Amino acid sequence: MLSLKVSGMTCGGCINAVTRAVQSQDPSAKVQADLATQIVTLDTSLSADQASQLITEAGFPVSN
Repeated sequence: MLSLKVSGMTCGGCINAVTRAVQSQDPSAKVQADLATQIVTLDTSLSADQASQLITEAGFPVSN
């Protein structure tokens, strides 16, 4: 399980975009996002760096 702080998510569409970005490399990944805290929790085989890069490329900056 990974937890990442993801900026810029404001709606369900944003969550869908983040989910699609992660699942493009790990189709079985499970993604949960909390818009209030901007925390995305991932159950994935990807590393934190890989997931962060994919989410950032989708337009949502990841911070520590």
